[in-house]
Amino acid sequence: MTDTTGRLAGKSAIVTGAGSGIGRASVLAFLREGAHVLASDRDSDGLGETAAAAGRSARLTTQVADAGDEAQVADLVALAQETFGGLDITYANAGISGGTAGLGEITPQLFTEILRINTIGPFLLAQKAAPHMIARGRGSMIMTASVAALRANAGSPAYSASKAGVVSLAQTLAYQLFGTGVRVNAVCPGLIETGMTKPIFDMARERGSEHKLGQINPSRRYGEPSEIAEAALFLASDEASYVNGQALPVCGGLSAGHPFAVPGKA
Repeated sequence: MTDTTGRLAGKSAIVTGAGSGIGRASVLAFLREGAHVLASDRDSDGLGETAAAAGRSARLTTQVADAGDEAQVADLVALAQETFGGLDITYANAGISGGTAGLGEITPQLFTEILRINTIGPFLLAQKAAPHMIARGRGSMIMTASVAALRANAGSPAYSASKAGVVSLAQTLAYQLFGTGVRVNAVCPGLIETGMTKPIFDMARERGSEHKLGQINPSRRYGEPSEIAEAALFLASDEASYVNGQALPVCGGLSAGHPFAVPGKA
C-alpha cells in the first residue's frame, strides 16, 4: 500500500548505518514523511532496535550488510528495487571514527579500513544506485561527511581525510550525473551524540564535564541525531530540488571558525 501523505510520500530510500544514531533517526524521519525505507547496518541487534523504534512499520525493510563491500551493496540496491519497485533516495551514512590516532600512531591498515567504510562506502552505493535513478530521471543521493572534512582540528588525520573525500565525491558525482535529474549532496555534522561518539560522551560524563561538550561552537551545545536527520530529510525531499553538489554543515556554527588550541598549550 502506498502512503499518500508526507514530504517523501510514495518514495523509496536506502539508509546505511541505520542501526543507531544519525542513521536510525533518519530512518524514523523518512518513515514519518511517508517513505518506504530499506535500513542497513552491520549490527543486526542495532537494526532490530531501529525496527522496534519504528513500531515495526510495514514500510520498513531491514538488511544486515557491510557498507564498504561491493557485493553486499549491490545486493542492497537489488533488494530495494525488488521490494519497492524503484529507488528514489540513497543515504550513505555508515561510518567509523577509527579513534584519535595521530600521524605517528595510525597504521596504514586502520587508515585503509576507515577509507573503505567512510569513503568507498558512499561511492559504492552511488555507483550501484545510479543506473536505476538515471533510468527514472530523478533521485537524491545523500552522504554523511563531517565538519572535519571542511577544516582542520575536528578529527584525526584518517577520519578527516576520509570525510573530505566524501565532500569531494558529492561535488564530483553531481557533475558526473549532469542533466540526469539525480542530485548528490553531503551533510557535515558537528559533534553529535551517536554510537560512534559514545566514548567521548561516556568519558565526559565520568569526569562530570558533559556540560563542556560543544561549548566551542557559537550555539554552545552538542547536537542530536534528529537534527542531522532533518537536514537529510530536506535534501531527500523535493524541497531541495535546486540543491546539488553541496556540503551542508549542521554543526551549531563550529565550521564557521573551528576554534584552535596549540597542541601542548593550555
